[in-house]
Amino acid sequence: MTATDTLSNASPADLTEEEKKRILAKSAQFSPPSAVLPDGRTELVGLSRAELEQLLVDMGEQRFRTKQLWHWIYHKGATDFNEMTSIGKPLRAKLIDRCVISRPKVVTEQTSKDETRKFLFQFRDGQEAETVYIPDRRADRGAVCISSQVGCTLSCRFCHTGTQNLVRNLGSSEIISQFMAARDSYGEWPTPTADRPRLLSTIVLMGMGEPLYNYENIAKAMRIAMDDEGIGISRRRITLSTSGVVPMMDQCGHDLAVNLAISLHAVRDDLRNEIVPLNRKYPIKDVLAACRRYPAASNSRRITFEYIMLRGINDSEADARELVRLLKGIHAKVNLIPFNPWPGSDYKPSKGEQVQKFADIIMQAGYSSPIRTPRGRDILAACGQLRTESQRVRASEKGLDDVM
Repeated sequence: MTATDTLSNASPADLTEEEKKRILAKSAQFSPPSAVLPDGRTELVGLSRAELEQLLVDMGEQRFRTKQLWHWIYHKGATDFNEMTSIGKPLRAKLIDRCVISRPKVVTEQTSKDETRKFLFQFRDGQEAETVYIPDRRADRGAVCISSQVGCTLSCRFCHTGTQNLVRNLGSSEIISQFMAARDSYGEWPTPTADRPRLLSTIVLMGMGEPLYNYENIAKAMRIAMDDEGIGISRRRITLSTSGVVPMMDQCGHDLAVNLAISLHAVRDDLRNEIVPLNRKYPIKDVLAACRRYPAASNSRRITFEYIMLRGINDSEADARELVRLLKGIHAKVNLIPFNPWPGSDYKPSKGEQVQKFADIIMQAGYSSPIRTPRGRDILAACGQLRTESQRVRASEKGLDDVM
């Protein structure tokens, strides 16, 4: 019996605790750079409230200064300590000497003909990740699609990002600063007035990487995003997309209770093993069981199942009927995603009429089944098209052959 067989037959509690430890240990091997810069200054973006408070205490300051500094960083969007007029000059001088508030470098910024905007961000160590803002013209707002890793460990066959090896995890600073830099680009600091609605209103963790293989940094960044005295985004406006890292789905539901999206893409294990290799570790039945346990799932907060439509591969009417059977008892909706081609891809998008037949079967069973309109295809910003040229040191050179 293999380790995977053992895990699949274990109780949810046994599976969760043992696997969580293993995942977190593996994740630590791909750690981001330290918050302390080579010159000894500390990056404040990405620190928790408790860490920021302790830093100020270590500087000989009162704890109440934490709230002031937090407000300037996450509500006002300040990057210059001299702008912080409610903070006394002596403390500002200490902060200038010992700390920094930074953003990733914008290497490129492209805007699609449909107004989708893609950023290529470079971080302090030279590694890069892509972030996409997708406007919703109907609602005067939009979603910032944030990356969680440089590269990806999953190697999903239809995904351009999956052709890039995992380089490293992004830190909490690098995760939340993607959103903050996008807000810089749109001039959305501080909170807009009633006659100027917020455009960047939603976070989707659907960019490069598997968020649940970088859970601790993701959780830290999302707690910052949800803090009412700073960025203040409701957990109902945050969606985390995973290919099905079952133990961390449980952890995420317990800790964050944000919206959940599952990259399902197939209804049979043999096919999903091929196109989403993580399925060999966490097969469909285990992923769906974790969805049924997810505490935030309800009629008003359905779990989204993402299903990419691949011509002749997973788009038959029989597949649609099996999907309906699998989802029984789950508060769910299904996003049907046309395949977005990228250079060297082997797949073709399903024909429009076949996608509609598939959607009709799901809708007739009582599930919402929107067909997603591709956004940003002309700048390779659509679902599954993100990739950078950052390269990972060979795993064997780091002693990390058995990753994730």
